[in-house]
Amino acid sequence: MEKDALQQLEQQVDELLGASRRIREENMLLKSQQAAWLTERAQLVEKTDLARSRIETMVGRLKELDDEL
Repeated sequence: MEKDALQQLEQQVDELLGASRRIREENMLLKSQQAAWLTERAQLVEKTDLARSRIETMVGRLKELDDEL
């Protein structure tokens, strides 16, 4: 009976090690995705700021043209 209990314990330890390995790999993947999303977000913020600046410049020029008329 003790032999069966020991084998069962060994199997449970093996399963826990496998689960731990899978969770570690998933965590690494999630961290990688998070880094990619943060980079993409920074790029989108930069593009948005550039677009806002260009629009503000165009609006200013349109106001100048309207004032000249």
